[in-house]
Amino acid sequence: MKQKALVALVGRPNVGKSTLFNRIVGRRLAVVSDVAGTTRDRLYAEAEWGGVAFTLVDTGGIEVTTGWHTEPLSEDSERFLPLIRQQAALAIQDADVIVQVVDGRTGITAADREVADILRQSNKPVVIAANKLESSKLWDTAYEFYELALGEVFPVSSLHGSGSGDLLDAIVSAIPQTPPAEEVEESIKIAILGRPNVGKSTLLNKLIGEERAIVSPIAGTTRDATDTQLRWHGQLFTLIDTAGIRRRGKIDPGVEKYSVLRAIKALQRADVALLLIDAEEGMTAQDTHVAGMLVEESAGVVVLVNKWDAVEKDTYTMKEFENKFQQDLNFLSYAPMLFISAETGQRVNKVLETVMEVYEARQQRIPTAALNKLMREATTRHPPPSKGGKRVKFFYATQASTAPPVFVFFVNKPEWINFSYQRYLENRLREEFPFPGSPIRLIFRARSEDRFGK
Repeated sequence: MKQKALVALVGRPNVGKSTLFNRIVGRRLAVVSDVAGTTRDRLYAEAEWGGVAFTLVDTGGIEVTTGWHTEPLSEDSERFLPLIRQQAALAIQDADVIVQVVDGRTGITAADREVADILRQSNKPVVIAANKLESSKLWDTAYEFYELALGEVFPVSSLHGSGSGDLLDAIVSAIPQTPPAEEVEESIKIAILGRPNVGKSTLLNKLIGEERAIVSPIAGTTRDATDTQLRWHGQLFTLIDTAGIRRRGKIDPGVEKYSVLRAIKALQRADVALLLIDAEEGMTAQDTHVAGMLVEESAGVVVLVNKWDAVEKDTYTMKEFENKFQQDLNFLSYAPMLFISAETGQRVNKVLETVMEVYEARQQRIPTAALNKLMREATTRHPPPSKGGKRVKFFYATQASTAPPVFVFFVNKPEWINFSYQRYLENRLREEFPFPGSPIRLIFRARSEDRFGK
């Protein structure tokens, strides 16, 4: 599979990189905030200009050592600055074209010069976006940035979009010429979900074997949903690391709120979700909230009980945890459970194997003959509900779709089928066809007896 060219947006904090990122990709993917240091992990998205497709990466601001911290910093951002610089350095290393974003209103700062020095050592094509120039009358001020001796300077307003066309023309022109890209290979998309500080980024790093996501014991470190690809036994996976999800009433305004929205969007595009639970703290109301989201989105699920190495155990500890989970989250009883340590790697080698089982279960299709035989046996063993001497009659069943599997039952009185009977039918289906980790949907449609010649 041919990789698209990678374009990295870099620069000191609070110059508008995330806003420019959103402008280029055409949708709000990056968290945008006036607080310097908001973007921590690299954030990738596909973009296209003039028929040329490329991958755009937003980065955290690069830390420098000249005491330039004049922007407002959030309480915890300063401690992340060394890690942010590391993230940006990784993006620079991977990039085919680099865009240094600067604040056109502020003019050149010592920080801009140091960032330019870092970029100059990369020997990569660089263009400069002099941002925050909302009025064309201010565009002449952008030309002082030629002093950085990096490349062409383009006055832009990422907020309003002015100047972005010329900038994109320059970016596309700087992309190295490569043979036409082959058809994009499909991958299994995995969302890593859980409440804050449960070990999601640590698990991602253990799976991919490199420090792609910032790992920190501070809850809420990962604010953007990020994608990372890896290949395992010939299969391509896309891992989506997300911000920790709290219960709605506990979501702080501002940056955290938008991070949670992106985590939800990540779940909506995932094939399988890894639900991480903290083994030391056990099941919490927040875990129940996240699990409920998984059911709402009909996602495939693997439950990972993380930090298992830190738990004092005896012969019954694992079974007791499983029983507690079944009690608290009985609506996820179909999800396989692994007891892991993302930190030490304990049983992490089983994660992708289990994901494959769940993915394949979501694609499973039951033959119509086998499904109807099962339906007849189930309704005979436990007759459907009745009212006033009349009983629900099942005529026919078929599987309408996969991912998730959807089964349609044609009956005479669909409104009479209560929740408990639906659960009974689902349990009978799973006894014969387990569908590990995959939700299944049952739909009941009205059909008259005459329709079936009775």
